[in-house]
Amino acid sequence: MINYHVQKGDTIARVTRQLHTTWKNIRKNNPEAIGRSTRNGNWFLREGATLQVDGSFAASLDQAQQKTVASENDVVHVSPGSVKQRPLTVRQQTGQAQTGSPGHEPIEHTVQPGETLWELAVKRYHVHLQDLMAVNNITDPRSLQIGQVLKIPRPEHPREEQVVASWYGRDFDGKPMANGEIYNMYGNTIAHKEIPLGTRVELQNTETGEKVQAVVTDRGPYVEGRDVDLSYGLAQKLSLVDQGVGKLVMRIL
Repeated sequence: MINYHVQKGDTIARVTRQLHTTWKNIRKNNPEAIGRSTRNGNWFLREGATLQVDGSFAASLDQAQQKTVASENDVVHVSPGSVKQRPLTVRQQTGQAQTGSPGHEPIEHTVQPGETLWELAVKRYHVHLQDLMAVNNITDPRSLQIGQVLKIPRPEHPREEQVVASWYGRDFDGKPMANGEIYNMYGNTIAHKEIPLGTRVELQNTETGEKVQAVVTDRGPYVEGRDVDLSYGLAQKLSLVDQGVGKLVMRIL
């Protein structure tokens, strides 16, 4: 079992992703650590409570690290963090600079007081938490030390590509997204399976000429043949509400 101490600001989405478990599992094993708002009916984690989850989190990371190889051309497949996530591929840093596209060499960060691994990955450097842990051989995110030097992976994605987009709206409005924030169906936000959370993009409907800018805040869609899920508001601006699914050009900003 792994014990996790609920911190101020922890959300259900953040903790379930960080511990590689599910909300159902947390509710079943930690009834005293959760509560439900009488105002809106939303569930929450009690600050200061201790959660107990099984060892799948550590086991999955150990398995990923065992697949790490010392060649820049080799890849490691990191186990999915939750039912919403899928395996992703990263290039492992081996102590030498990676060759390839300029601007994608790993950078270094010295841990400062108060910083957490999750905040560094999602909020500051916009990389996958699993990537950051794998590259730095970290199995427990709570083991981060002040002054520790981390290698920050710089994932490569096409700067411009054609994507198949759908949208999601009222059924998810007000619920937590993968970045821990609350989904606003009218916000300039999108879901993508792999692009790091926090990445800014531009989307264009080439048939109408309409353009919008958005931020990757969530994971999905997990329907075969679709690449991006738009907020309802963005789908309106790109004339995709009625048809539901359409092709767009996406540029990473």
